Amino acid sequence: MSVIASVGLVILGIGLLTFGGELIVKGAIALARLAKVRPAIIGLTVVAFGTSVPEMAVSIFAAVGGNTDVALGNVVGSNILNVALIVGLSALITTLPIHGRAVRLEWPFMFIASLLAVGLGWRGHVNQIEGAFLVLLLIGFYWYIVRNARPDVLDGSRKGVGVGVSDIARAALTRTTVVNISWLTFGIAILTAGGWLLVEGAVSLARLANVSDRIIGLTIVAVGTSLPELATSLTAARKGHAELAVANVIGSNIFNILGVLGVVAIIIPIEVSRAIEYDMFWMLGFSLALLPMMRDRLVTRREGAVLIG
Repeated sequence: MSVIASVGLVILGIGLLTFGGELIVKGAIALARLAKVRPAIIGLTVVAFGTSVPEMAVSIFAAVGGNTDVALGNVVGSNILNVALIVGLSALITTLPIHGRAVRLEWPFMFIASLLAVGLGWRGHVNQIEGAFLVLLLIGFYWYIVRNARPDVLDGSRKGVGVGVSDIARAALTRTTVVNISWLTFGIAILTAGGWLLVEGAVSLARLANVSDRIIGLTIVAVGTSLPELATSLTAARKGHAELAVANVIGSNIFNILGVLGVVAIIIPIEVSRAIEYDMFWMLGFSLALLPMMRDRLVTRREGAVLIG
């Protein structure tokens, strides 16, 4: 495959990933709003899942095609970019307030997930049982978040802000569910196509330039699959929903490790190269770098500039 054709596939793949991610977020947020929960809950769960589907699609295609370094590099590079680039740029737009629960629960869980990935990577492989364990951890995290969001729904209904849970269910069935699920389905289909094109183009470029799959996964593929998170967080920061911006990053990082890495390992056991193992320490370091900023309950513009630097 020629350089021009490979670059064309990469550009087309990134475009489809971006468009598909927007469709998923559009449908997911509309569905989540029926539950009347705070923006951070939406960001940690529905939006994080929707914007992380590109990483899932790309890593699965890469692993099945035998390019496990692309699959792992995509996960590691995306998590680094989520913290360094996305939080950094969002903080440059506006100071990011941090919710108390993000410091007590959500950041610690993200850090533990990162530490777990480093531990598995240091062993040199992630097998199917370990992949299933990661997915179960993700399900448990989502269950806990949603379970603790229920009082918000009930309190809101008592105050007249929201509606009853049964009313929400009826409204979902009679108004917008079909449309929003259609957006989600269409978005996932586009993301799948985009993921395949991006992997094909990126791997071809790596071979033409004699660059390792690991570097391509850490850079161009990671940037491409992080575009939905970037667009979502920057839009949230610009429109005054800064809490959603940070929650999206934390939720996406958790999903990338537990969901993407877990599902890929279930499909095909992953061999972790020594170079990727060291890259994981960078991912862990960027996760740790968020803690002092979050403990102050604000990520300032200066801190955002430091992250980008």
